[in-house]
Amino acid sequence: MLDLFLIAALGFLGSFGHCVGMCGPLSVAFSLSQKSDLQGSWRSQLLFHTLLNLGRILSYVLVGAGIGVLGSFLIASGQLTGIESSLRRGLALLTGILLVWLGIGQISPKLLPRIPILHPLSTPEQHQRLNRAMMHLSSSNKWWTPALLGITWGLLPCGFLYTAQVKAAATGNMWLGALTMLAFGLGTFPSMLGVGVSAAFLSSDRRSQLFRLGGWVTLTVGLLTLLRTEAMEDYTGHAAIFCLALALIARPISRLWVFPLKYRRALGVGGFIFSLFHTLHSLEHTFNWDLSGLSFFLPVYQVGMWMGIVALGLMIPAVLTSFDSMVKALGTRWRKIHLLTVPAFILCVMHTILVGSHYLGAIPATNWEKTGAIALGIILLGVLLIRCRWVWVLLSLEKFYFDA
Repeated sequence: MLDLFLIAALGFLGSFGHCVGMCGPLSVAFSLSQKSDLQGSWRSQLLFHTLLNLGRILSYVLVGAGIGVLGSFLIASGQLTGIESSLRRGLALLTGILLVWLGIGQISPKLLPRIPILHPLSTPEQHQRLNRAMMHLSSSNKWWTPALLGITWGLLPCGFLYTAQVKAAATGNMWLGALTMLAFGLGTFPSMLGVGVSAAFLSSDRRSQLFRLGGWVTLTVGLLTLLRTEAMEDYTGHAAIFCLALALIARPISRLWVFPLKYRRALGVGGFIFSLFHTLHSLEHTFNWDLSGLSFFLPVYQVGMWMGIVALGLMIPAVLTSFDSMVKALGTRWRKIHLLTVPAFILCVMHTILVGSHYLGAIPATNWEKTGAIALGIILLGVLLIRCRWVWVLLSLEKFYFDA
């Protein structure tokens, strides 16, 4: 029930931003395509858009049932081959990442790059083609036209919809998959009905506020989805290392690859957030919020844990000063503060090597664990060397180097 409530809340709050912004104009266009005598009747408009959205929700439910069946086959095959837990973790990981990505995009649209597969109808040309095709269908005066139009509408690709569909697949059950999509569809119903009946249903200021509120809910549900996965303790830890590594090499390689520099601050903050959730997940699942048990662990494990704690502490000053106002206020001191991420990165890698992980292996070290430790060591050494000017000079690549 909690999952259904969360997915309904996600659909409700997220729809005020994403759905109203992406599909609102289309819904209004459907309304305007009706005969003039029907346009003047709010009851006719209410009936039209109710049927339209019920058709859309019906398509969600049917797709959810099909995806649930597909998920059940995948999970059943996983049980036979012993990979059920990995499959479920993969689905949870994909769902969580999509939700976090879309949530951040709603909170601050310019913070992350737009990926076409998540925004398949983001260009004016695509919207115009879609409007022409579906408005032609909406001009029919049959009573079932809006329901058929809604069913077609519900099959259109949408990044926001993908997250609910992945969640439906993760249920591994036809009925639960259908219920998941039903909850999501009912959550989006009020805003889409409102914007369809009246284009002035929400002021731009109110819509903007609800858009960001929906982003925070989307982000929260995504993080909760990630944290409910057992191996997420490892995923978040390695994601933190990945983000910190990209943030640290962003400036030196910017003349060769500008993307990390463009999002360096977001990568640094993301590394801290992943580290924080890694710590919270570890406290919950490993220690049960009782650190007294740490004294019974192997000495090498204790050292690794303290390295992780110190690394998290070193990242806090950099995160607290990751704002334009702080950059201006601190001047040259800002750079010195953010250099703390270098020892933090080193300690994060050492923490991972000493403590181990569920999918790389655990103490005592296996061959797979040793391979993983060597790979992390190579990444650490590579990041540190990339930040050194003399390495670029030695390789006759100084012209491509940008001071770190």
